[in-house]
Amino acid sequence: MNKPHQLRMAILDVLIKIEQKSGYSHLVISHEINQQHISKKDEGLFTEIVYGTMQRKMTIDFYLDAFLKRNQKLQPWVKMLLRMSVYQMVYLDKVPDHAIIHEAVEIAKQRGHKGIASLINGVLRNIQRKGVPDLASITPEAKQLAIATSHPEWLVNRWISMYGFDVTAQMCHANLHHIPVSIRIQPLKTSRKAMIAQLEAEGFEVRPSKLSSQGIIIDKGNILKSNVLSEGLATIQDQSSMLVGELLDVREGMNVLDACSAPGGKATHIAEKMNNQGQIRAYDLHKKKLNLIQDKAKTLGLSIINTEQGDARNVHLPAESFDRILVDAPCSGLGVIRGKPDIKYNKNEADIKKLSQIQLDILTHIAPTLKKGGRMIYSTCTVDLEENEHVIQTFLEHHPEYAVDQTFWAELPDPIKDSVDQSDYGLQLFPHTFETDGFFLVRLMKK
Repeated sequence: MNKPHQLRMAILDVLIKIEQKSGYSHLVISHEINQQHISKKDEGLFTEIVYGTMQRKMTIDFYLDAFLKRNQKLQPWVKMLLRMSVYQMVYLDKVPDHAIIHEAVEIAKQRGHKGIASLINGVLRNIQRKGVPDLASITPEAKQLAIATSHPEWLVNRWISMYGFDVTAQMCHANLHHIPVSIRIQPLKTSRKAMIAQLEAEGFEVRPSKLSSQGIIIDKGNILKSNVLSEGLATIQDQSSMLVGELLDVREGMNVLDACSAPGGKATHIAEKMNNQGQIRAYDLHKKKLNLIQDKAKTLGLSIINTEQGDARNVHLPAESFDRILVDAPCSGLGVIRGKPDIKYNKNEADIKKLSQIQLDILTHIAPTLKKGGRMIYSTCTVDLEENEHVIQTFLEHHPEYAVDQTFWAELPDPIKDSVDQSDYGLQLFPHTFETDGFFLVRLMKK
């Protein structure tokens, strides 16, 4: 793509797809970069504008409202073109305003007509001249936080009721910024020390994770451009997610159940911890997602994972047959907004209530299959109490044979032990605490 407005046109198309089809932003972006043949030089800007516009959509709309006629009807692509242009003008220094406005007008001419181009030009030049309105004028405080950080007001109020204003504010502000990519080495093929040396030799800036002995944080460089993933020496995984494999307490020869396995990051980590000796039965509701688990296991050289399609709420399994169980339950995903900003606009409280019932149903159905003395981890990538602590509390009330395994607190990495208060029902990581996704996990033991 040589012409700047062609790149912006591709960005506009992606933003419209994400919004109108509720497509997961990270998947749509990756697909479009390959399909549109976005150059390596343009890839960073492409990703920045798409993510940034989505992350700050509500803030940008607040700014635009001051320059549009009340109740003015705009076609979706026109509104999105204004949004991505304002994002660049307010939050990026890479391109001067006059160039941003020129490119937006060129796109408007191609996609619309002279009247739309004139509207785009007028709104953006007005913003350039006057500047955007002050967010401090918004009241009450919760609404100001919601608009300033582009989180739905219902969600901000929900988090405030659960965690207070300060934690909510930190969480919302953290969700506006990307976290570094982290990878997990395959310890049966390499060591963390050797992998760090290899990546540094390739020009990456990296550091060891403090949450997993297998984790490495990529501070600079695109890990997808390295061969370490395709050669099965490592796989991409968030640091918080690595805690599951670290804390499940597996050993060689065990029989392990991963009840909701796709895409297989945790199952493969568990297999590595078992030195690829034993058996892991990995279920997923969607048959096509089983291929993701199989491909990941094959790439990493792991042979003990057996995949089967099944709904964890009713899959037939023999009683007391597993030494360890992982229930990484389907959830709202409100802990991974930093990487998938569209989630915060597409969820509602009814979704959370429905998911919490599904989570409880899975635990209830799976519970009899754990051996006495066995351990089970329940985890989610959300920060909502109803999906996390409340699910565990309800489960324990109806299953007196289970209890929270208090020894798992002593096994947590020191940074977590030093900065997170112990809870009766599990560990909640927030996105602003350790440069990770928001994540919940608890280890239960069958008495």
